[in-house]
Amino acid sequence: MPSRPWRGSGVADTLRLDKFLWFARIVKTRALAQALAEDGRIRLDGRILTQAHTPVRVGDVLSFAQRGAVRALRVEALPARRGPPAEARLLYSELRANGLSQDSRDFAREPLMVRRRIIPN
Repeated sequence: MPSRPWRGSGVADTLRLDKFLWFARIVKTRALAQALAEDGRIRLDGRILTQAHTPVRVGDVLSFAQRGAVRALRVEALPARRGPPAEARLLYSELRANGLSQDSRDFAREPLMVRRRIIPN
């Protein structure tokens, strides 16, 4: 059997979805993470998931609704444990909606006449 490069290092190349969500402190309990996945409320790279044991890898994009907003996260690292919040925030990066920055989204919310400079600010 070939040896695995992560054996003994404590870090694997995949991690269960429910464990990742809990380790990254996106949900408070692992049971909530399992329910979120099994209810089909999480997408992994665009695929709807229905199993909490789906493997997550570095570079995967997770999207789900949380507190009335849709969140899209790119997995940056896989943890070996559930660490403090500052450590957990380093495990993923938040993706912007539609690839727009905050400034361009604010511009899109302005009334059309103001954007076209028909009515001065």
